[in-house]
Amino acid sequence: MLKSIATSLLIVISLAINAQTVVNKLTLQEVLDLAKEQSPRAIQAKHQFRAAYWEYRSYKAEYLPSVTFIGTLPGFSRQIVKHQNNEGVYSYVEENTNSISGGLTLKQNIGLTGGEVFIESNLERTDIFGDNQTTSYLSVPIRIGFRQELFGFNQLKWNKKIEPLKYLEAKRNYLDALESISYEATGIFFDLILAQQNLVTAKLNYANSDTLYKIAKGRYNIGTIAENDLLQMELRFLNSGNDVNDAEVDLQLKKFKIKSFLGLNDQYDIELVIPNEFPKLTLNHEKVLAQAKQNNPLILSYERDFIEAQKRVAEAKAQRGFSASLYANYGLTKSAAVFDEVYVDPIDQQRVNVGVTIPILDWGLGKGRVKMAQSNMEVTRTVVQQKVIDFEQDVFLEVMRFNQQDNQLLIAAKADTISQLRYNVTKERFLIGKIDVLDLNVAQSERDQAKQKYIQYMRSYWQNYFNMRRRTLYDFENDKPLSVDFEELIK
Repeated sequence: MLKSIATSLLIVISLAINAQTVVNKLTLQEVLDLAKEQSPRAIQAKHQFRAAYWEYRSYKAEYLPSVTFIGTLPGFSRQIVKHQNNEGVYSYVEENTNSISGGLTLKQNIGLTGGEVFIESNLERTDIFGDNQTTSYLSVPIRIGFRQELFGFNQLKWNKKIEPLKYLEAKRNYLDALESISYEATGIFFDLILAQQNLVTAKLNYANSDTLYKIAKGRYNIGTIAENDLLQMELRFLNSGNDVNDAEVDLQLKKFKIKSFLGLNDQYDIELVIPNEFPKLTLNHEKVLAQAKQNNPLILSYERDFIEAQKRVAEAKAQRGFSASLYANYGLTKSAAVFDEVYVDPIDQQRVNVGVTIPILDWGLGKGRVKMAQSNMEVTRTVVQQKVIDFEQDVFLEVMRFNQQDNQLLIAAKADTISQLRYNVTKERFLIGKIDVLDLNVAQSERDQAKQKYIQYMRSYWQNYFNMRRRTLYDFENDKPLSVDFEELIK
């Protein structure tokens, strides 16, 4: 019985260990999909867009009617007040009152003028306790009003220029973030590819150096090679063992890095597949520049910066000089001692206020604010113009760099093949005693360097590819702008 339980436990433990060590082979596209779907960077970008969406919704809500309930439930007061009796004599008496009120207000902002129209309805009940206990009601069945700043700063007008631009910028920033994630994921992907290849190379070199060292010892024993050559082979054998250990440590570090970036747990082991296909593209500078200017969020941010600078000038001018405000309302009202009469035959009421503010002496404060805002606007204009020029130059250089990559990658691939063939030939010649250890070491180093350089060129190619997509937010393979389902993001 105990033996059976022990056997079962061993089987379970063995299955658990095997389940934990399953290696998942991932292509570059699969790594990119994981990065854009579940990586911490992708989740952060998604929530940043959602925040921008709700900010835009708040802006849109300012132009829609709003209904508000305002009430006092209840409002009790106990105080000493001045009271006049029937003979006209004043005295101070204690008064205890309780009031209950409630009302609805419907408001609508006017974007064109920055004003506000409203409709209100209120009802209030007041109870006075004590010797002169009374109850009274005051109703406002309807009141229609209007508030407007005259010659003032219209925040709603400027919001209408800026907020849609900010939301469009947020959409493009999200697309930009996805391509930035692809760019970074590509770099981490090829870091691990290189670590994998380095470990394969290190193990191969260790096996070769072991074999060659044994052959060298045999040759030394029969006197066909010098002791110096034997010592060089032994040293290379020892160093190759250290190279294997270093490569294994580096491989684990690169695995931890990519799993952390993708949001994978430690039990998820991976092995990457080297890409064997590349987008065959030759980019046209004029087309790339046009798409970059049309789609890149930086261009929108430059435009928004200048509009916000203009807004600050307008605000400074509005606060400098004469300003006025208009308030007007018309409505019905009625007071009564009983509730049944408070809405019967109400009387009309009107109110009009025009408030003015005229600065008499401010020692040039208002003028100074306007001049500072205008200067800042001109600085912003100059900075934006320079940034656009720099942007265009960067695009030109990146297109040139990208179009040169095909040839560089082909050369690197060919160099990798040739260096491997050369090493094989050199190794065979060493085995038959035609060359010395130094030539063999040089051939091996050149082979290892060519393999690393080929992987580095692959990394550079793919990163430049995603950098061009990020710069233009354009899919050059399918000849269409990049897009995502933004409605799905906000669910």
